[in-house]
Amino acid sequence: MLDLFAFREFREGLAMMRDGDADKAMTLLRQASERDPENPYYLSYYGLSLAYAEGKWADAERLCHTAVCRARRQAQLHLNLAEVYAASGRKQAAADALALGLHYVPDDMRLQTEMGKLATRRPPVLRFLPRSHGLNHILGIARHRLLSALPRRKWLTVRESQA
Repeated sequence: MLDLFAFREFREGLAMMRDGDADKAMTLLRQASERDPENPYYLSYYGLSLAYAEGKWADAERLCHTAVCRARRQAQLHLNLAEVYAASGRKQAAADALALGLHYVPDDMRLQTEMGKLATRRPPVLRFLPRSHGLNHILGIARHRLLSALPRRKWLTVRESQA
């Protein structure tokens, strides 16, 4: 059953997060998550506010991860977890969280957009020209195809010892 007080606190907390007041939002979101501890959205947003307000990255990560485990097919929960990771400087973990979200919700545009923002790009082929220049575009496509066609470096693979 929906706890209306918890929902009201959640909505007010979200509005404060949107306005940039993470401290006040954290208080309201904590109260909402205490009133309804089974709601994954309350946990996730409480974790996000905790990260921004107090910088408690481990607690925020734990809360957001718990929320994701409770509702794996909710894209917003994966986005919140990735945001906590990115804010703490762990871009690879953020990309992993988004990849997991895309596994469960492959058509979600928000997840795809955020994944595109985190992806690292190679430098332009001709560095003296802007990235958007047509020549860089064509040479970049050729470089990508060439690198995709080349076999992986076999001399870097670990082989089992003959001893």
